[in-house]
Amino acid sequence: MARIYISVGSNINPQHYVREARRLLAEVFGELSLSPVYESEAVGFDGGHFLNLVIGADTELDVAQVVAQCKRIELEQGRDPQARKFSSRTLDLDLLLYDSQICLQPVELPRAEIVKNAFVLWPLADLAPETLHPLTGLSFATMWQAFDKQSQKLWPIDFNWN
Repeated sequence: MARIYISVGSNINPQHYVREARRLLAEVFGELSLSPVYESEAVGFDGGHFLNLVIGADTELDVAQVVAQCKRIELEQGRDPQARKFSSRTLDLDLLLYDSQICLQPVELPRAEIVKNAFVLWPLADLAPETLHPLTGLSFATMWQAFDKQSQKLWPIDFNWN
């Protein structure tokens, strides 16, 4: 079994799509661990605020199969496969970590956004504070403590999962 972490983001009807992401990922992976939900300003473009969290799970699927399941769920939930990289979206599911695996194909692991974006690092630090980043060797809690928190606007919210 591999421990995986997936970032979840949405800024189009985000309450609905975040709930759907949890439900559909649970169908694929079973029991999930959830970080708190955060609201953030759009990064890289002008758009509505995002809701973000990180979900942890254990799986016997390989990296390519996990990525394929995430893409399938995104498409089923109305994600436009032709949309620009920095644009509004119904659902964005990104595999952040697959155990401590380091690779470039079929996706980059660990995902570079972990060290660049507060909306990924803060929920990951909440969910897996003592887990070590495979490249830096630092815990996610340590990385979050050192992060420039003025660089991106992000705040926790009370999220109703029902």
